[in-house]
Amino acid sequence: MRDQFPFAVARVTRRWRKLLDERLKDLGVTQARWTTMVYLQQGGEGLTQRELASLMAIENPTLVRLLDSLEQQGLIERRPCPNDRRARRLYLTDDGKAFMEDLSGRAARLREEMLDGIGDQEIECAIKVFHKILENAEKQK
Repeated sequence: MRDQFPFAVARVTRRWRKLLDERLKDLGVTQARWTTMVYLQQGGEGLTQRELASLMAIENPTLVRLLDSLEQQGLIERRPCPNDRRARRLYLTDDGKAFMEDLSGRAARLREEMLDGIGDQEIECAIKVFHKILENAEKQK
């Protein structure tokens, strides 16, 4: 079972991304863009790009490409940081906030479909396992 575990996690992740991308396709948003917006919304608007990249555990150049596309769609905006002229703070636009309601609704429906027949205790246990795995991974740095 231990040998199969990483592959099972990867398959579930790929399947989630594929299905979510299909459901968001008509909106011109990928799972990666939606995730960026979720982290920005939940992490607190006004984050710097560096803070958001750290929160998402991705490299800054990867995030910059995502932010550029979201900004071109009018879903986010970069504002100057009053304390650091080099930094920009990130905010959802009004269109971005409205867009998030639709995106989040679609993602929630998919999540419920994928978790059908799985109880809250099982989900809680799985999340605890993932947190422990991440904790162990952090020790490897």
